[in-house]
Amino acid sequence: MRALDRFILGELKAPFFFGLIAFTIILVAGGLLFQMADLIIQKGVSIGIVIRLFLYYMPRLVVFTIPMSCLLAALLGFGKLSANSELVALKSAGLSFQRIVRPVVIAAFFVSICAFFINESIVPMSERAAANVMKYEVLRESAPIFTQKVFLKEESDGVIKRVIYVDQMDNSTKDMKDVTVEEFEEGRLARIISAQRGKWVDGSWWLEDGAVYEIKKETKEVGLLFKFNRQALTLNLGPDEISTKSSSPDEMTIPELVTAVKLKEKMGEGTGDLWMALQLRIAVPWACLIFAMLGAALGSRPQRSSSGVGLGYSVIIIFVYYVIMSFSRALGESGTLPPFVAAWTANAVFLVISIWLCSRANRLG
Repeated sequence: MRALDRFILGELKAPFFFGLIAFTIILVAGGLLFQMADLIIQKGVSIGIVIRLFLYYMPRLVVFTIPMSCLLAALLGFGKLSANSELVALKSAGLSFQRIVRPVVIAAFFVSICAFFINESIVPMSERAAANVMKYEVLRESAPIFTQKVFLKEESDGVIKRVIYVDQMDNSTKDMKDVTVEEFEEGRLARIISAQRGKWVDGSWWLEDGAVYEIKKETKEVGLLFKFNRQALTLNLGPDEISTKSSSPDEMTIPELVTAVKLKEKMGEGTGDLWMALQLRIAVPWACLIFAMLGAALGSRPQRSSSGVGLGYSVIIIFVYYVIMSFSRALGESGTLPPFVAAWTANAVFLVISIWLCSRANRLG
């Protein structure tokens, strides 16, 4: 049986890497290449900067191409097995289609884990780097006047100790507006410090015109402890470091998205875009597993098809998948659908189709 698993995975290895290269080239040629050419020709950007931008954008493209490659690999691999009547021989030996496809499912599971790791760790860093290059080296923008919606979190041994929210910071004067500090004890919210202004004076932060509130442990009631005109804020970050903490959802990791969501909810602001970004960060990599099942079921049909036809089928299926995802994402961000439901709708639809096709494949041949 192990020899059979190795044989089946061996049939999928070459199509997978072919798909990874082919789909990456398609995405690059479809948009990124023209963008890079425009930077060189129209804006006179140096080749070195363009190459850096190209490399920074690649991880995000790879996250999209990995599920496509899983689909193409299973489609072509099982198409070859079907065309050579090897699937018929395996079924005649008493093996079910579910047993034949098992090594593909296991391999796709680990590919999904790998895609999730890339999407969570590498993509946010590369997106931040690309945004900085575009702003300050390509567009030659000066540093923004204001830094908006800054979230800072302090932890100790994985336990949150303090969360700081700054609504706006003037990057020239270093003055902050509407500062909220939440202090935690043993994982529970113990105190809230709210100040109208914050200032950077002689290397230290100071809060002005604020109040300190205590959350009682037993009753969870909020009570005013005292008001203050001026109070020191212990923060081991300077103004320049705080400016870098303001990020778009694509530039945040999952823990940063969770923190941003909780703080926005406490401030009464909408969190649909953040919830959708968080759920999609988890949902998209698992398309690798679903597409591998779908490709295996479609490829097992008794017909001969070339790699070009398989590539065309893959493009159509991926297009439908992302149309559904884009539509459901819009519904999730608007609040029409819960973010969890919206993010996983496309996966659920194609999972049902994959399971149905796999059950039919078991009866064919």
